[in-house]
Amino acid sequence: MRTHGAMKVGVLTGGGDCPGLNAVIRAVVRKGVQRYGHEFVGFRDGWRGVLDDHRTVRLGIDSVRGILPRGGTVLGSSRTNPLSDGADGVRRMQATMARHGVEALIVIGGEDTLGVAARLWGEYGINCVGVPKTIDNDLSATDYTFGFDTAVSIATEAIDRLHTTAESHMRVLVVEVMGRHSGWIALHSGLAGGANVILVPERPFDVEQVCGWITSRFTSSYAPIVVVAEGAVPKDGDMVLKDGTRDAFGHVRLSGVGEWLAGVVEKRTGKEARTTVLGHVQRGGTPSAFDRWLATRFGLHAIDAVHERDYGTMVALRGTDIVRVPIGEATATLKTVPAQLYAEAEVFFG
Repeated sequence: MRTHGAMKVGVLTGGGDCPGLNAVIRAVVRKGVQRYGHEFVGFRDGWRGVLDDHRTVRLGIDSVRGILPRGGTVLGSSRTNPLSDGADGVRRMQATMARHGVEALIVIGGEDTLGVAARLWGEYGINCVGVPKTIDNDLSATDYTFGFDTAVSIATEAIDRLHTTAESHMRVLVVEVMGRHSGWIALHSGLAGGANVILVPERPFDVEQVCGWITSRFTSSYAPIVVVAEGAVPKDGDMVLKDGTRDAFGHVRLSGVGEWLAGVVEKRTGKEARTTVLGHVQRGGTPSAFDRWLATRFGLHAIDAVHERDYGTMVALRGTDIVRVPIGEATATLKTVPAQLYAEAEVFFG
């Protein structure tokens, strides 16, 4: 593909923070400056930075040194939806880019952040290249997103630790993990951590069956660990929520099913049950080696796409190769846990 000369590129990180974001920024800047001679502007706090021209920063090789192992994002993040104001929001972003001389954006984010990028490119011709980030691993078109491996490792370590306290007190421990409407974190960490029950959003659960598995586990003198995804739903009920508030993209804020399930289990089985909600600890801290590797490769390939003016694309992992796909393809549908994978885990239930 034909390449072009040096230009100024904007970089932003949107949505929830995630281990590996800084590795992407570092790779983009290092290769962009050293190989292509590009300049970089960092927009702080996700789309808010482009919308409000909010505390932009120059990104050079000196400013990305030492950030590879750091969690979170040096650019900050937010769940700002710049399209909530329609065409006015788009005009404001175009004006911000023009003021800074930015010709293209590298957008690092998940479903919502990249969904905005897809619309900006498809409907308004704003030059965007996407990088898939989410601990939920729910983006279509890529085998894995960075951040997922770290989140699974943290959840698995927590489950390992909870086994000993569960058995010491012979109580049920319910572990609620993140994942929104996909069960990838629950499935991977539950299987790796030796959970006795794993509940995912893709498979509405039968409370009586869960109680049966728990009772069976106690007959063998072991205390059960139940891993439940925050978006899991009982068959004969509605989604359990702490509150009904929504974010800027209209998503219900999840969490609460773990506490609800522990109460039901204790009442029906007569066994003491406690809940551990891992929450944001899954998103924090140092990224795993795999996430550093994947995020770095994504960044290297993202700046290649920008340099070649291959806009409207997202870098994706297919096997061990990094490829480019249309951003719209990645955000059109969520990638959920298939039935056959869940069936593998069911062997260990009870």
